[in-house]
Amino acid sequence: MAIHPTLTAITDRIAERSHDSRDAYLKKIANAVEDGPRRAHLSCSGQAHAYAGAGVDQAKLATERAPNIGVVTAYNDMLSAHAPFATYPDLIKQVAREQGATAQVAGGVPAMCDGVTQGETGMEMSLFSRDVIAMAAAVAMSHNTFDAALYLGVCDKIVPGLIIAAASFGHIPTVFLPAGPMTSGITNDEKAETRKRFATGDATREELMASEMAAYHGPGTCTFYGTANTNQMLMEFMGLHLPGASFVTPGTPLRDALTAEGTRRVLEIAHGTDQFTPVGHVLDEKAFVNGLVGLMATGGSTNLVLHLPAMARAAGIILTLEDFADISALVPLMARVYPNGLADVNHFHAAGGLGYMIGNLLEEGLLHPDATTNAGDLTAYAQEAKLDGDRVRWEPAPRASLNDKILRPASDPFQKTGGLQQLSGNLGQGVIKISAVDPERHVIEAPARIFHDQESVKTAFKAGELTGDIIFVVRFQGPRANGMPELHGLTPILSVLQGRGQQVALVTDGRMSGASGKVPAAIHVAPEAADGGPIARIRDGDIVRLDATNGTLEVLTDGATDRPAVQVDLSDNADGCGRELFETFRRAARPATEGATSIF
Repeated sequence: MAIHPTLTAITDRIAERSHDSRDAYLKKIANAVEDGPRRAHLSCSGQAHAYAGAGVDQAKLATERAPNIGVVTAYNDMLSAHAPFATYPDLIKQVAREQGATAQVAGGVPAMCDGVTQGETGMEMSLFSRDVIAMAAAVAMSHNTFDAALYLGVCDKIVPGLIIAAASFGHIPTVFLPAGPMTSGITNDEKAETRKRFATGDATREELMASEMAAYHGPGTCTFYGTANTNQMLMEFMGLHLPGASFVTPGTPLRDALTAEGTRRVLEIAHGTDQFTPVGHVLDEKAFVNGLVGLMATGGSTNLVLHLPAMARAAGIILTLEDFADISALVPLMARVYPNGLADVNHFHAAGGLGYMIGNLLEEGLLHPDATTNAGDLTAYAQEAKLDGDRVRWEPAPRASLNDKILRPASDPFQKTGGLQQLSGNLGQGVIKISAVDPERHVIEAPARIFHDQESVKTAFKAGELTGDIIFVVRFQGPRANGMPELHGLTPILSVLQGRGQQVALVTDGRMSGASGKVPAAIHVAPEAADGGPIARIRDGDIVRLDATNGTLEVLTDGATDRPAVQVDLSDNADGCGRELFETFRRAARPATEGATSIF
């Protein structure tokens, strides 16, 4: 089927806007490729330093010119999503040797969990950890001894940071290897209900702890469709994983076989091969558009509205909120995965998963089939991985959903448009995820109640002050103010108030990510309050209107945006728990509309 003309027009618009920066980027890659495999240019002393710890591979590295794989890993054993990576390097090295090549762990990058730091001081470093990860991975790759690269990472900021680094070394063929989701625990609705009961004092802390441990119980990513699993979807839609790799659980023969196959594949596309595929050629306009389509079709995390522009900019491509909005208007919502439904990602995968979705979207002309990927072109990703002995065999993914309560075709979707809407008006620009919001709540008009942190909201809730219809304005939560932490601590309170029949919404320059759920939330509002944006000018009682149907965010009170911007003391955000080390990041951060990055 022909590509939808609107998708073509959006892609062409992005390419035209990015022409100069993309052209400069491709010239940089071409110059690096002309230099040939990097370690051949090192001095003998430099090579000796690089190979001294390589054990049985030392002689091969010193005397032969077989490809050498650099492995960058986000392994740590306190986070379930990254714990499985402990065994990957040995398997990668073994498979590389079998292919006559070598592999070395080039370096590690930090991997923090927003679930652990939620509501804690460390959350104020979470978003900027993406930039740290990018720089740490660049340091690892800077030794210039690698002909190909494997990146091991999963969660919220880790994959975007690794993509930025991979794009910076765009001449090096690269495959991303995931760890997969943990097996399913208690249902997400059970977990959410216990959280709401705890917020109202109807559940004990012991009950809450038991519920959380039953939900997060083993190695692998959390099974709800938040930022971590949205990242995994994205890597498949953009062609950086192997087909069908995203949602295979850890510790299984198929998971190990996919890791081994990823190692073989990166050697097949390494420098000097007939299939040489620099990662910078994969990360083109079509790849990012395909990723945006996947984001909308699956109802993915709003954090990717921050990450995708930063990732794209590293490859010379400029994305805007208009691109997100236009693709959301074009692409139907095909999946219902918690918090947008009852199913988790394991149920989604069993129903047909990404292979089914990609195949169906290709048939509808809503993806670029000729996009360059690590497996050839995107049509390879309409397959699923099966175990054949100890190797992977790919076969066509189902062409019909195996559970239409979880997964539907584009011709009969859950919603005719994707789950994301751009908002603009006299309060600035922002986004709202509406895939889980009841249509009756797409428009909320109510008096504003102003807060400058989550704790103040909790205090007002406990005091019984939050009656009637309210639009909560939680400001000074942007990247320049305090690093733009997620505000998940508000979700149980807002859900309780909404359940009581109140009309409530959130307006913030902070984040709510992929778990923003059923309460209307205008997030990432820019300019942020710390930059004197209009959100810093409104007061308690001003009438605010959030209209997700028409994409507007406005204060209706006369003269509200003409007042002086409120100034607050942000010194409490400046130190403690390492925050003092991130002052440069806060000062340099670009607006949320440009990815909130500090390194471009």
